[in-house]
Amino acid sequence: MKDVWNAMADPTRRAILTMLQNGDMTAGEISDKFDVSGATISHHLKILREAGLITSEKEKQTITYRLNITVFQDFLKGIAEAFGMKGENHEK
Repeated sequence: MKDVWNAMADPTRRAILTMLQNGDMTAGEISDKFDVSGATISHHLKILREAGLITSEKEKQTITYRLNITVFQDFLKGIAEAFGMKGENHEK
């Protein structure tokens, strides 16, 4: 879970996760949304992938990324529990 917290600490990585909520994206599509080098985006993607928050699939020279819903949901559940929230209604 520590890797997930570290991955989520960066605003660029959070922005990438938000974009992937709308569907799969290639590395190039993700990179086009930011004003930083492709190498920088690749580094962020690597951290997200190592934390298990995203998965990647390579087809020829194209890498497509998708949100790993299971890990993301577990992370959110952990946050809810940390703040004493339970169930869907967040009742104490």
